Amino acid sequence: MNDDLACLMYLLAFDDAAGGPYDRSRTQLLVRAAALVDLASRGLLRESSGRVTVSGTEPTGDPVLDSVLSDATAVHGWKQLVRRHRKRTLTEVEDRLASAGLLTVKASRTPFGTRRLTVRDRAVPAALRARVYAALHGDGPVRDIPAADAALLALAAAGGIRSVVSRQDQKTYRARIDACTGSLAALAPGLEKAVRTLPMTMIAAQGGMGGS
Repeated sequence: MNDDLACLMYLLAFDDAAGGPYDRSRTQLLVRAAALVDLASRGLLRESSGRVTVSGTEPTGDPVLDSVLSDATAVHGWKQLVRRHRKRTLTEVEDRLASAGLLTVKASRTPFGTRRLTVRDRAVPAALRARVYAALHGDGPVRDIPAADAALLALAAAGGIRSVVSRQDQKTYRARIDACTGSLAALAPGLEKAVRTLPMTMIAAQGGMGGS
């Protein structure tokens, strides 16, 4: 679980007071984007002439990644992949965290309500936030930041997770956040662009656009 970016992204976005992600619709997109970064870093997704290509068909052993990888065989754009089946992916991440003993999931009390969620050990997301805080506030070069932490910082900033990257942080550390986002271009230029445009994607998604 330590190297599972989608699950780490979920824990970073978890709000104890809300009993779930800080914003469920935004988190759906963030965990999808994190899974794509993970797959690209493993060499399983690549980019050719602006199109996403799948490298290899062997299962990763991670049900969330395998599900997202399967989606990539039918969709050839990073932005479309971020939006595609995002609700399903969020549920799969929650189920994976529950199976790992990190999350308690209780069914909704009403037919149209949301599941009730609890992080079993608050030290886990706290330690994760400390990692991202160090990446944001450190004075060393961005190239020395672990790739996973740089990606999580870029996503947290794009997603507006204020418990991780405050509005003041966005202004003060703009260049550092930009550099972390830019580091994604080494995986795929289109993936970097998809993360940079996540704020607009989130606005469109909340307006009922952009897939399901």
